[in-house]
Amino acid sequence: MVMQRADIGGTTTVPVPDHPELRTGTLRSIIRQSGLEVESFRK
Repeated sequence: MVMQRADIGGTTTVPVPDHPELRTGTLRSIIRQSGLEVESFRK
């Protein structure tokens, strides 16, 4: 699955594996690529 977000400076594309469970490192990488902080994601 590929998610995109349009920003003022362009588009951010983040690939997200379509699995029932993700490894912690994979999830953190997705969060980082999306431009969010881990705490913001948790909320």
